[in-house]
Amino acid sequence: MTSLPPFAPFPAASLRAELVPTEWAACLDAWIALAEAHLSLSDAQVSSITAKDESSTSFLVAFMRETALGGPNILGSSEQARTLFKDAFLLTSRLLRSNPPPIPLVQWDFLADLSKAYGKKRAAPLVASLPKPAESLLDSSLTGLKKFLIKNLDAGLSGNIKEVEERLSRVNPLIHTSPHVASFFLAGDDFVDGLISCYKIMNPPLRRVIITTTYLCLVGLIEGESPKYSLLTDQLYSLKNAANTHKTGPLNANDSLVAELVTSTPLLQQVEHKLEMSGTSTSRARTVLKDLAAFRKVGGMSRPKKLIRRKVDKGKEVAPSGHAMVQQELHVHRMSQITQVQDLFPELGSGFVSRLLDEYNDDTEQVIAHLLDGSLPPHLHDADRSEQLARPETSHKTSHLAPRNTPPQLPNRRTVFDDEPDGDLANLTLGTSRLHIGKRSPKRTADDILADRSAAPAKAAILSALAAFDSDDDERDDTYDADDVGGAVDRTNDEDVGGTTEETLYRAWQTDKTVFARDAETRRGAGRRALRDQTGMTDEAVEGWAIMLDRDPGRLKKLDARYGDWKGPRQQRELLGTAWRAGEDESGTGESGNETGTSSRGGGRGRGRGRGGRGGGGPGRGGGNVAGPTGDKDTEAARRRKEASKGSRANHNRRDQRAKKMARGGFAG
Repeated sequence: MTSLPPFAPFPAASLRAELVPTEWAACLDAWIALAEAHLSLSDAQVSSITAKDESSTSFLVAFMRETALGGPNILGSSEQARTLFKDAFLLTSRLLRSNPPPIPLVQWDFLADLSKAYGKKRAAPLVASLPKPAESLLDSSLTGLKKFLIKNLDAGLSGNIKEVEERLSRVNPLIHTSPHVASFFLAGDDFVDGLISCYKIMNPPLRRVIITTTYLCLVGLIEGESPKYSLLTDQLYSLKNAANTHKTGPLNANDSLVAELVTSTPLLQQVEHKLEMSGTSTSRARTVLKDLAAFRKVGGMSRPKKLIRRKVDKGKEVAPSGHAMVQQELHVHRMSQITQVQDLFPELGSGFVSRLLDEYNDDTEQVIAHLLDGSLPPHLHDADRSEQLARPETSHKTSHLAPRNTPPQLPNRRTVFDDEPDGDLANLTLGTSRLHIGKRSPKRTADDILADRSAAPAKAAILSALAAFDSDDDERDDTYDADDVGGAVDRTNDEDVGGTTEETLYRAWQTDKTVFARDAETRRGAGRRALRDQTGMTDEAVEGWAIMLDRDPGRLKKLDARYGDWKGPRQQRELLGTAWRAGEDESGTGESGNETGTSSRGGGRGRGRGRGGRGGGGPGRGGGNVAGPTGDKDTEAARRRKEASKGSRANHNRRDQRAKKMARGGFAG
């Protein structure tokens, strides 16, 4: 056999919706026949015929993508659909083991779609048994993905956040399936640092996918044939240091990746269990686990209940059946638990997860732990993992003309102005036991009221109210968040930053400005570490100080004047005189060209305004002898200047004022 007919492309959702059932059944039959024909070939023929057939590769890529997006149910519920689903997996297995395998099938996106469509149970052995050439091609594709993620995670809001969320969501099933992929992402600190930095962005969907990625990567280190406990302990220490740094910063201590990770996932329990089972639990590992447990938020793994807007029943809805009514009354907390499990295991159906929760008494931690260990009971281990919750079935419509019980009639209301009282009201009597004189209860003081705990809210009600608070609510105003304004906010001023701290920052700025750079490598450097130890400030505060210094040149001049190096009297080349000199003009500058001080007399002008005696008011007076200088010529000049400027200051020229009064018709006193 030299060749086989090509595969017809697998259609997208929009094209599948246009196919009638008979056409779709014909497509399934054609694909099954062709897939089984390729499966009947020998290994050598698969390498020479199937692996080189681009139509088979294109069909499998599109098939895995569409199945991962919509689930196996997109094929239908017929026997043909189940057969094609099985044959596609077998054909992919044969092609991945061929030498060499088709390049599109060893890319991270195809294997991620395969892991999501078929689940960890089937995909994990296949990915783990990849030959060396296929594993090398997979690592090459993962390298490009990791570089893209690190670059955009570090960029924060400046990066492509939407694309980061989509790629992390797509690669998570592959990380969950393959411990090799998990250890590949955790090699080095750049990827984890990027996740921690990007988690500060107030984007709930992005935050959820970051938590899932971090959890799957860390748990992947302790799975497989050769767990990497040393690398796991190093990563846990990095998370602890990041949590401590966030705790001392300006943001909320509970609003960090580490706090959410140890609260909403069973990471610490899984790691502790694996270490004890392997016998490699050391004091170093136990210490870091204990330190991370201290960051757990109050309320455990329970998620806040979300309010659901229920539609008002106007009597026109379709009447549900008995089974549908039971499904409609499913508590919202159960739906929250199902969503929590599906965040970590997206291939599981909601119906299967609901059965797991029933098996383990709604304990989400136990469900996740047994799924990770593969220790489910036989009746659940072999069950359909893509099972969905049954939707309510409609049988008939409720008619508004259906007979109903007559509602009780309200009593007639009468007032004192009615002519005749109602008979029932006339016979109404009031028991004497309800009558009292004065206040019913004795006088209670404020201490008595506070001591009475009967009306106090229960502890469970308080915890429930706290759990209902959603810190990621969209109405929260994050306009001025430190990570949303494009740079760190300067939260320090002259009162907050002491003289020693400010001088230390200034000396570091003068020595090496690169120590204030805003990148992960600088933050881990020895210079930044020494600066944090000396000042006690976080990385965000140090970088914010440098940013504000660049924006305010006047502040830099003040720091130069305050902490700059002064070389002694030789540096001061000119000494200005402050004594008064004869012959000064009205501008305050004498013949010598020196500026006059505040002690100048007569017509010398200063900066302030003083109030002296009768002749001492007005601007520029220093409070000296108003007679002026001792020389006769200078004395007369000073007096003339004084008399000339009297009229512009206060009301001292009384003769002119009296003349004006008489001119207006006044009489002498």
